[in-house]
Order: sequence, then structure tokens, then C-alpha cells
Amino acid sequence: MTATDPALTALSQGWCALSLLHGKIDSHIERALQARHGLSVREYSLLDVLSRQHDGEGGHLQMKQVADAVVLSQSATTRLVTRLEERGLLLRYLCPTDRRGIYTNVSDAGFKLLEEARPTNSAALREALDSAAENTELAPLVKAVEGLHTAAA
Repeated sequence: MTATDPALTALSQGWCALSLLHGKIDSHIERALQARHGLSVREYSLLDVLSRQHDGEGGHLQMKQVADAVVLSQSATTRLVTRLEERGLLLRYLCPTDRRGIYTNVSDAGFKLLEEARPTNSAALREALDSAAENTELAPLVKAVEGLHTAAA
């Protein structure tokens, strides 16, 4: 295979289109969340992931699992957790069964803000997808994303 191989060129174009779609969605949601709730996309994602924890078996996520879920490094996730904790949106406490472990939970204020921000996030996502669907290069990717939603439901 060479750099001008049609298969590689198509693959590269597909990757560029996917990256473009992600960037458009991410920036649209970022603007909406910042303007209405003072949250970044990463902050919203972290609150959302942590809000789904529970006290049952495997219910609390380790920092690596949280980092993977919000697509950040562990150190960046720790800094993000610290910022949200300083804002009173998260709480940290020692694991009751392993004193070396530290859990992070969403505070009452964090849950309130998250519930207020969820409709904004959903509306901004819908707007971004609708806008991207008008672009012939991005429309197939939008259909694929929407198909994933339908398959999961």
C-alpha cells in the first residue's frame, strides 16, 4: 500500500469526516452548556458518568474507569475532579472496605446542576446533528450515530 492508495485515501477521508462531526458537536454543546450552566462538556460528562454510580457490586468507579469514560488521562481527570470538588459539585471520601481507595460522588448541588443541564445537552446535541445532516459528507455519519441510538433503545 502506498500513501496514494485509494483505500487509504477513502479511509483518511472517512476519519477526517468523523473528526469534523465530533468537533462540530463538541463545540456546539460546549457553547450551550457554558452559556446556560457554566459547565464545559468534560465537566458535564464527568458529572453524568459519576451520577450513574451506585452502592451495589461494582457500583463505584475507579479513577481509571472514570478517565476512560470521559476520554481523559487519569491526571487530567483528577484535576477535573478537583475543580468540580472545589465548586461543591463533587465529594470525595474513603472507601469503607479499602482505606486506600477514594470514591468520588456527585453532591446534591452537582445533581441539581446536572439535572438542569441535561435538557440543554440533549437539545444542543440534536441541533448539532441536525445541522451536520445538511452536509452531504457528514449526513451518513449522522445517520450512523442516530442508528446507534435506535439500536440501543
